[in-house]
Amino acid sequence: MEAKLLIVDDTPENLDVLRQVLSPLDCKILVANSGERSLDIIARNQPDLVLLDVMMPGMDGFEVCRRIRANESTAETPVIFVTARQDDIAQGFAVGGNDYITKPISTEEVQSRVRHQLERVRLIRELKTLNEELEEKVRERTAKLAIANRQLREEVNERRFMQDRLRYLAEHDFVTRVYNRNALDAHVTEVIDGVQRKSAEAVYLQIDIDQFRLVNESCGCIAGDELLKEVGEMLGHCLSEQDFLARLGGDKFAIVAGKHNRASGLALANLIQQQANNFAFVWEGREFKLALTIAMVVVDKDVSSFEQLLLMADEVMYLAKKEGRSTVRVYDEDTLRQTSHRSNVNWALRLVDALNQDHFCIHVQRLSRIRAAGESQPAKLKLEALVRLRDTSGSLMFPDSFIPAAERFNLISQIDRWMIKRVVQILAQHPECHDELEHIAINLSAISIRERDMGAYIERTLAQYKVPGHLIAFEITETENIVNLEETRQFIRDVKNLGCQFALDDFGSGYASFNYLRELPFDQVKIDGVFIRDIDKIETNISMVKSIVEIAQKLNVSVVAEFVENNRIHTLLDELGVDWGQGFHYHHPEELTNESLKRMIKQVA
Repeated sequence: MEAKLLIVDDTPENLDVLRQVLSPLDCKILVANSGERSLDIIARNQPDLVLLDVMMPGMDGFEVCRRIRANESTAETPVIFVTARQDDIAQGFAVGGNDYITKPISTEEVQSRVRHQLERVRLIRELKTLNEELEEKVRERTAKLAIANRQLREEVNERRFMQDRLRYLAEHDFVTRVYNRNALDAHVTEVIDGVQRKSAEAVYLQIDIDQFRLVNESCGCIAGDELLKEVGEMLGHCLSEQDFLARLGGDKFAIVAGKHNRASGLALANLIQQQANNFAFVWEGREFKLALTIAMVVVDKDVSSFEQLLLMADEVMYLAKKEGRSTVRVYDEDTLRQTSHRSNVNWALRLVDALNQDHFCIHVQRLSRIRAAGESQPAKLKLEALVRLRDTSGSLMFPDSFIPAAERFNLISQIDRWMIKRVVQILAQHPECHDELEHIAINLSAISIRERDMGAYIERTLAQYKVPGHLIAFEITETENIVNLEETRQFIRDVKNLGCQFALDDFGSGYASFNYLRELPFDQVKIDGVFIRDIDKIETNISMVKSIVEIAQKLNVSVVAEFVENNRIHTLLDELGVDWGQGFHYHHPEELTNESLKRMIKQVA
């Protein structure tokens, strides 16, 4: 029978994308734009598989899944969550999800995961049918047991085989055929119980493939899957029968080594590193050397849950990669205590001190016009303001180091306000530069947009320093924090009435980028650098950028390409019709000071 798939998403564009991706599977595809609508369709049509978005107005994806599981007729219907947030994955499994797909989606991943679940549904149905047939045969052949015994044994063996196959599919990763995250969770829980009650010994190794992205993006997803298979086989050869190997997801593997202590766990990690050093991945004549980063945690009585163990391993992995890849690092309380930059409490205090003591500074990067043809006036200076943090030694820290902590402790809006005020102050000190400056762009978090007085703060700051609004632009990155489009739309309109402009940053990287561009009054889109950095090497990136440019032109929105690093990319972007470029090819970021602003203005003039 033709399989029926139900796609649930409140965004029409997302529905269209998934429908196109799944069209080669020759399935009947149903769609629903809300949780409530999806339950009605499920009750009437009994789909074989549900692809369920998490963030929806009204009833969210988690509640829909709970109701599917609570209904006897749909309790076994497999559900794949579609989400852009890592935090949603664990909750999705908790409410009964069978699998997940991360946004932005990968065509190969979506099709593989859907095929995997459909195969599971098919096997369950065949097993049910076989069970019914077996029961009927037993009733019919009771009088002829002697004759039917051999055939009955064969059929029982077949049923056992199918049950084993179903168990295998539920516990194993479909790419590498090693255990999956669910199986790892169950095994770690048993190990922790043994450690707590019987004082057993075990170590946990988390392994990252450092070059996986290079292979996956340069050679394609098929090559990436093959690399994962070969790495899984290589790791398996290093283990004993009592060790447990699983794939966490992406380029991450995990090993639970039973009856190991710190010393023997380190010996195992070093053996894996030695094997990795001797390993080479070959694809279409190209050879790639393998490098692994390994984080080790001794599972002792201080470890009480699978989630805690993963967090401990993530902390160690962060430190290992910061010190240098291809290393082995062990979780050690003294070591982690010394690295205060990873301490949540220390980060909170540090950011508060930075705001109070003015430890932040602003760097700027100049944008360059790509398409100069047809312009009657020379381009004015256009800059993006980039926040930096000076540590106690005077070294600069980049946003990736402290912005997540700022968001976690609700300090991001204070940093945004500091940026706005500081940029406006510098502009107020140089009114002679205003005619040669188009604007300075400031990143604005979605959290700040939700604050009711943010628009009033911008208006007060511009008025206080007598700076024209057209000299300021705001860049907003597509994020799940933009939960209310109507409020965001009103905020943008109010601030644009002050003369400011708005750009949609990192365009194309998120699942709802095109919807945001359609729904919100942006003046500019900035194409995510992931599509630009290798555009001269990856054909699909050219198609993506071309589509973005065409849509932007129809909406009368200018286009900026980030991460332009050489002249080849500049020339290609010119041919594609991109208006502006930003990257090291034009300008390396420098601190915004009175002198640097005057110098850049002079260069433009």
